[in-house]
Amino acid sequence: MRLLVVEDDRDLNRQIVTALEQAGYAVDRAYDGEEGHFLGETEPYDAVILDIGLPLKDGLSVLELWRNAGIKTPVLLLTARDRWSDKVQGFDAGADDYVAKPFHMEEVLAHVRALLRRAAGHASSDLSCGPVKLDTRAGRVIVDGNAIKLTSHEYRLLAYLMHHTGRVISRTELVEHLYDQDFDRDSNTIEVFVGRLRKKLGVDIIQTIRGLGYLIAPPNDQPSSAPGATS
Repeated sequence: MRLLVVEDDRDLNRQIVTALEQAGYAVDRAYDGEEGHFLGETEPYDAVILDIGLPLKDGLSVLELWRNAGIKTPVLLLTARDRWSDKVQGFDAGADDYVAKPFHMEEVLAHVRALLRRAAGHASSDLSCGPVKLDTRAGRVIVDGNAIKLTSHEYRLLAYLMHHTGRVISRTELVEHLYDQDFDRDSNTIEVFVGRLRKKLGVDIIQTIRGLGYLIAPPNDQPSSAPGATS
């Protein structure tokens, strides 16, 4: 899952980005409203953490521009605790949630998990597909009760697929949502990560749909007889 943090306080920006990366996300950052607006309009993020008090262009203006452009990316606003009016204006501008400063980093992480969950139509922080369980709170993967150790990129790939269970995901979409802006992207590495995941999980829940991408679904729900489908 790929996120954008728009916060002009460089130390706070760094702290948020570090916490998100340690939680398994790919993260881009911006330090003013103009840069944040451009990135949010041109890059496919799964969620954005947006400070209201930004230089060059304030956060509410950035948010309104995104919504007017039809961008539906979930947005978590960062606002001062005593500015209740900011919260009201933020929701009216199209925000999905907010966190008041000062905050604990775990609070931000919990709000981000909830945003991503709701955007994908999931009610629980535990995502399941057949015998595979993804605990988004702890960043753990369990198969038949046994914890499976994954690399950060393998975890991101599985998490993205499991957030979108039942939908065919193209390689291009995976590349766009698994790597941050500065990463040297190569769609061929997706194939490598999928192969590793299949071996580590030991269950057949990831299917290759030739020419289209990858589908994750419980073994008995996979369209193995569909034209062009391979395992």
